[in-house]
Amino acid sequence: MNKYIITFLLLFCSSGLSVKVIGQILDHKTLDSYVDRFNQQDEELYVQYIPNNQAKKFLSENIPLFECPDKNIEEIYYFRWWTFRKHLKETPDGFIITEFLPDVSWAGKYNGICCPAWFHFREGRWLKNNKFLKDYAYYWIKGGGALRSYSFPVTDAIYQYSLVTGDNQILKDLYPELKENYIEWKKEKFIPETGLFWQTDNRDGMEISIGGNGFRATINSYMAAEAAILSRIAEWDNDPQAKTLKEEAEKLKNNLFKKLWDQDAEFLKVLPQETNARLQNVRELHGYTPWAFDLADPEYAVAWKYLMDTRYFLAPYGPTTAEQCHPEFKVVYEGHECQWNGPSWPYSTSMTLTGLSNLLNNQIQPFIFSSDYVTLLTIYARSQYRRKDNDTQIPWIDENLNPFTGDWISRTILKHQNRLPEERGRDYNHSSFCDLIINGLVGIRPQEGNRLDINPLVPEGHWDYFCLDNVSYHGRTICVLYDKTGEKYNKGAGLSIFIDGQKVASSPSLKRISCEL
Repeated sequence: MNKYIITFLLLFCSSGLSVKVIGQILDHKTLDSYVDRFNQQDEELYVQYIPNNQAKKFLSENIPLFECPDKNIEEIYYFRWWTFRKHLKETPDGFIITEFLPDVSWAGKYNGICCPAWFHFREGRWLKNNKFLKDYAYYWIKGGGALRSYSFPVTDAIYQYSLVTGDNQILKDLYPELKENYIEWKKEKFIPETGLFWQTDNRDGMEISIGGNGFRATINSYMAAEAAILSRIAEWDNDPQAKTLKEEAEKLKNNLFKKLWDQDAEFLKVLPQETNARLQNVRELHGYTPWAFDLADPEYAVAWKYLMDTRYFLAPYGPTTAEQCHPEFKVVYEGHECQWNGPSWPYSTSMTLTGLSNLLNNQIQPFIFSSDYVTLLTIYARSQYRRKDNDTQIPWIDENLNPFTGDWISRTILKHQNRLPEERGRDYNHSSFCDLIINGLVGIRPQEGNRLDINPLVPEGHWDYFCLDNVSYHGRTICVLYDKTGEKYNKGAGLSIFIDGQKVASSPSLKRISCEL
């Protein structure tokens, strides 16, 4: 290389400006066209840190680029990033991420709500600028966020973020407060006689459910994950409590399945707190929660045979939150607008798909397959639209769905009642989608240490191409592409992995690839 060019690059880099990585596959034209369309379709009611007119610049600088043959999935991928940046809120104590754009009465400081925050961390961890999540972590731990107002596995959330950045210092810094938070959960919700935590369905964010209150797979999965990650942090700092925390995590996991698993129904259920209570007689979608935290042993994978069955959970616009064969299953437009006795909730769909991706990555079983993951993700993408009065359809994310028609139930109820704030659930931020593409479908599986694992869940022969580009991971820039013939991207046929523009691994077929960074 010419010495003058080298000198220029050195001066350019030292100036603090960035040099575009050579070899980037996708450009920003597709992103730009989507953002232009989303902006044009939007009535911008609530503006926070990044207004619509700055969305294109922010997203082009911060998100991974994605391309695939299914344009509904591709569109919703960009739509969900476009809505996510709406929820970045600058406060006197740094940035937070909101659930609702308008203020709601049940929120805490700065309109923060911890119930969706686990999804905020999983989604936001893929942004190039990690200041948003770093501030957000401090908000919950030291900034006055109402940390236990809802079930929230905060330690696991921050850990998942650190796996992408490759920097666990934030966990070490916050370890005393994270440990204290877990101790407080034990004081408030742990029943030693059962060895389990209890929670109301409302404080799990799942009000008006059939299973109701009691010992639930949700809160117990969260707390088992908390104890397990806390034990890892303790090991890093040589804290003698590491062993105790690890033992607590294992006991809680064992009790979860020992006491909430219905052998006949082959499913986890709610156990009421009453003396001599029996498991509730309903399968509910939140029974898949333990898989989202890698807690389930292979013998319990049989539960997944119900997910793709229309007698139980499968529906045209997303899995139902309760099994459809149950006599109390209902989808109604009366009573409370947020019911968990039948409607489909993106919240629960996201948790279920996260668990399914873990299962497909970590266990071999005969009940559900990567093709089912793609089917459910496709249904999920196609559910995120709203048909307007003029019969045009626009991308939309809201609270709960009619699983048979695709109507946004709470929105319809609130509009008929003229309830304020206006369009409360519009751009609702209590689920994930982009993480399901990056971590699940394309298969970037974040790891501790200097390793990159890729395991696409796209079945062989399903698509002729896909590309996920400009992904920040451990301070490097990653690109994962598949090109069946090699003619789409001209980078060779098959699956290819690029790090900082250099091809480091490839395979003629879609398979797991591990490589050193």
